[in-house]
Amino acid sequence: MAEWRKSSYSANASDCVEVATGIGIRDSKAPVSHVEVGAAAWSAFLADVTRAD
Repeated sequence: MAEWRKSSYSANASDCVEVATGIGIRDSKAPVSHVEVGAAAWSAFLADVTRAD
């Protein structure tokens, strides 16, 4: 079973974005489905959102 982690920026514990390494991204309100995200795409996403302007 995948280990899903909730976003630390989610103020309400029931309205969260969750991520699982090697699995993808899901909405905590709909945990049955998820969007698959490959390692390269995830790394590119993190690099883009953490880049200082």
